[in-house]
Amino acid sequence: MPTRLRLAMLAASLGLLFAAAPSTADTVPGTTAAAAIRYDYEQDIFHPVYARNGMVATEQALATQVGLDILRRGGNAVDAAVAVGFALAVVLPNAGNIGGGGFLMLHDARTGQDIALDFREMAPERAGRDMYLDAEGKVVEGRSLYTHLAVGVPGTVAGMEHALRRWGTMRLRDVIAPAIRLAEQGFTVSPTLAKVLEVEKDNLGKWPATRAIFFRGERPLKAGERLVQKDLAGSLRLIAVQGARAFYEGPIAEKIVAEMAAHGGLITAADLRGYRVAERQPVAGSYRGYRVVSMPPPSSGGTHIVQILNLLERYPLAQYGANSARSIHLMAEAMKLAYADRAEYLGDPDFVKVPVAGLTSRRYADSLAARIDPERVSPASAIKPGQPQPYESDQTTHYSIVDGKGNAVAVTYTLNLNFGSGIVARGTGILLNDQMDDFSAKPGVANAYGLIGGEANAIAPRKRPLSSMSPTLVLKEGKPWLVTGSPGGARIITTTLQTIVNAIDFGMNPAEAAATPRIHHQWLPDELRVEKGLSPDTLAILRQQGYKVSVKPTMGRTQTIQVREDGLYGYSDPRNPDGATAGF
Repeated sequence: MPTRLRLAMLAASLGLLFAAAPSTADTVPGTTAAAAIRYDYEQDIFHPVYARNGMVATEQALATQVGLDILRRGGNAVDAAVAVGFALAVVLPNAGNIGGGGFLMLHDARTGQDIALDFREMAPERAGRDMYLDAEGKVVEGRSLYTHLAVGVPGTVAGMEHALRRWGTMRLRDVIAPAIRLAEQGFTVSPTLAKVLEVEKDNLGKWPATRAIFFRGERPLKAGERLVQKDLAGSLRLIAVQGARAFYEGPIAEKIVAEMAAHGGLITAADLRGYRVAERQPVAGSYRGYRVVSMPPPSSGGTHIVQILNLLERYPLAQYGANSARSIHLMAEAMKLAYADRAEYLGDPDFVKVPVAGLTSRRYADSLAARIDPERVSPASAIKPGQPQPYESDQTTHYSIVDGKGNAVAVTYTLNLNFGSGIVARGTGILLNDQMDDFSAKPGVANAYGLIGGEANAIAPRKRPLSSMSPTLVLKEGKPWLVTGSPGGARIITTTLQTIVNAIDFGMNPAEAAATPRIHHQWLPDELRVEKGLSPDTLAILRQQGYKVSVKPTMGRTQTIQVREDGLYGYSDPRNPDGATAGF
């Protein structure tokens, strides 16, 4: 990567302008410093990256470069998205993956359609609702997270191939080639990745195949050392030549099944052969004249983003101000109502009837709004799931891409926790997910993110676990205006929501929206979680209102692109210093 581009990406990740003053010299090739300040140089505190012809925002600069190169070669946003998906499996191994699954939201400029692609993991055929319970009916700690029983049938490879075949323009072998090179030749471990490896060393160190990749002797890799993944390069090369068949029926499948059989896992050859991607109708709503399009179930994200926006639209948030006590109070109360409904109604729509139309109905929002006191806190114990039926008529990653033709792609995919289960299928270099924890191991018992689930999300064979992943498009006059999403487990929904509200209500550009402190309430536990940076006066008012306010670590790492008349503006969340947005 050219030194100038590396410096530009570093500047972007630190919240700096590509150049401090107007100039005609290129920063990112094809992007001038003068162009970089078109948004509103004199008023905006943080400045987004600017481009005219295409833009890529990811959590890892090397992956951003891969996607940008594809766009420069004439590929469209889907081509770039598939290339980035495979590249992140190499350079962001704690979240990027081919051993997990996720969701893709697409706006197809050619047809004007919005498509939701579901490549979420599926439960193996031998999975059962009580598989994580002991003889006394209690959940066995760690069984749904750090064992071979935690692994769901991966969907990423099938999803990437499906997207490329349906909406891409390039060959799989061409878009996967950069990932193969990165795995074969290696890359320098960043301080961010080194820290995650150190935190997760006990789990990763339990598995010889995992240690062989991420350890040097008895310790995990350190910053500045090189991570080479020869087995993963071999797996990617097989996929490049044979397609998804190599993963689900060929040599890779054989090794995954052998890994499962050797350690009491449930995935069989039939499970892999039977995996299917699903194209679904997006969840859609309107907010102050904009159309919001997001993922439907088995994601809970789109449904509850629309539900919360329906509640918030009745309040003049712009008058109240960003992160004022009044704005935070109204958001928190709306969040609690939505998360209570999530626990009761959300699950895999192929198995349970999810009342999406009711949950996203404005009439239902009217009934919920009557339960919000503008001045007082409603304790979680007083909130029960509503009745929407009458109205029927920490380690994931997200990336956003827009091309010059008007196509927009938002992808959120995951292994679940950092490095998933921590298990590498021997001989493949592929980290396997621990996505089965997203099911309700026992209805009413919280998962790793503290989320309560109900019968709708109970374990069943071939069922997809409920997710919070929320790749989202905001449209203005039928065309993409905002492309966004975030990792963050239970906080994904609220992080994505606040990005939208910051842009629409408070007029923030993508950099400002990303830099603004976030809040989160998920009903249970009854806690208003906030990032540092809020005014002490605001926190005092919230506590006086009755909130249990807890200042905790940062939430989410958004990757956002905004489409304006004069070009594309994007930004990678400063909460991850490895992220980068670039365009041309």
